[in-house]
Amino acid sequence: MTPDTTGTTGEYTSHTAGRRRAPAGTAVPLTDPATGAVWAHAYQDPDAVDEAVAAARAAFTGPDWAGLPAHARADLLYRLGDVLVAHTDELAALETLANGKPLAATRGEVGALARWYRYFAAVAETLEDRSRPLGATAHARITQEPLGVVAALTPFNGALSLGSWKLAPALAAGNTVILKPPPQAPASSVRLAELALEAGFPPGVVSVVIGGADEGRRLTDHPDVAMITFTGSTAVARTLGARAAERMKRYVCEAGGKSAHIVFADGDLDAAVTAARQGAFSAAGQTCVAGSRVLVQREVHEEFLRRYGDAVGRLRVGDPRDPRTHVGPLASAAALTRVERYVDEALAGGARAVTGGKRATVPESLDGGYWYEPTVLTDAGPDLAVCREEVFGPVVTVHPFDTEDDAVALANSVEYGLAAGFWTRDAARAHRVARRLEAGVVWVNTYRLLHWSVPFGGYKQSGLGRENGAEAVAEFLQTKSVITEHGTPADPFAH
Repeated sequence: MTPDTTGTTGEYTSHTAGRRRAPAGTAVPLTDPATGAVWAHAYQDPDAVDEAVAAARAAFTGPDWAGLPAHARADLLYRLGDVLVAHTDELAALETLANGKPLAATRGEVGALARWYRYFAAVAETLEDRSRPLGATAHARITQEPLGVVAALTPFNGALSLGSWKLAPALAAGNTVILKPPPQAPASSVRLAELALEAGFPPGVVSVVIGGADEGRRLTDHPDVAMITFTGSTAVARTLGARAAERMKRYVCEAGGKSAHIVFADGDLDAAVTAARQGAFSAAGQTCVAGSRVLVQREVHEEFLRRYGDAVGRLRVGDPRDPRTHVGPLASAAALTRVERYVDEALAGGARAVTGGKRATVPESLDGGYWYEPTVLTDAGPDLAVCREEVFGPVVTVHPFDTEDDAVALANSVEYGLAAGFWTRDAARAHRVARRLEAGVVWVNTYRLLHWSVPFGGYKQSGLGRENGAEAVAEFLQTKSVITEHGTPADPFAH
């Protein structure tokens, strides 16, 4: 159990107008998922919403932010990336306490964040107006302007990293941002707001509201919030999207996934086993792009299943602070119950566990944590919930297929379309299958390779809009056309 590293008494409150608010509202215990022990409390204070929005709106229109040229915003983004990296150990520890990811993984995430801020700093400096002639004496200037106050609703499994995916392009575009992490995982976001001040951002440009569904609705409904960007479940994404649409707000969401990882017989089987293991069990499967459906061509299905089961069975489950650990705990007791229910129902429905299939055995010091074995299921019928729904845990189903058409049909058979991957040595097949897969990100002969410059987002029920890449900045801008006549306007009623 790690104490609050900021020198407070183990209390996290919303950060608005450049400061933490006094504790008020409902105290939410923050629990270490590895032990079940409470290490701090967060305060879910609905009054923070109005204060955060007022401060963000004032900052958006104030000279210290609205008057900054693009290169000055870029300088601040560069500095924020550097400040975050300087606090890698502290921020990584807070993220591990929030979601149970191994500390080695959260350190890697924090260490990479500077790349996001530096990239979007560079993009900020490329934003410029365009001019179009409309005739001999008239022209149009097409300019892009920030939207205003952006509410960014982030998930427990990556509040800092996924929050930065939203924050960096929104700030590059000139908006102000209110982050709303879930009440069980707010600590890294509160520190992010404090470190933004340290980097030189004016108060109110980056704020944090700790809260749940009610605070999310209040932000969505607030008349001074111009845009909602959300990462989380498809069910919540639909609800927020409906509210945003009713109020004519810009809305971007990255929602659920049930990604297919396809292994063709001509693919590199050893590499596919390695990538399918990493692609499914990183963060104990608590990632939106987890390759939780592995589809294997029948000629190599049995061989792949044997190798894959052995490889997954060798994963080390344990304390996320131990550098030898591969897979940590699930983030909460509710998550553990959910995963257990999916697997038990699948086994009762005829599926077979190649490895795993039950709660993990851990040392007595970790008995209070939320542990489940990395699990590979086979013989799971397509109607089972574990094959159709997002489990969000360390559970993979493996299915045989015969032809390329079968593989594509199986991959596209679910309502989600966030990501997909496949393995082949056939260049023509690589192009052909990539075009046919209904997914926003398709990996060929790799998996989970993400980059700050490459757009990320989903098809179908996996989301709207894109994060990362220059395309992400466009989501946070609105277009204005300024038409100027330099001559004498024509009078259509002169005759």
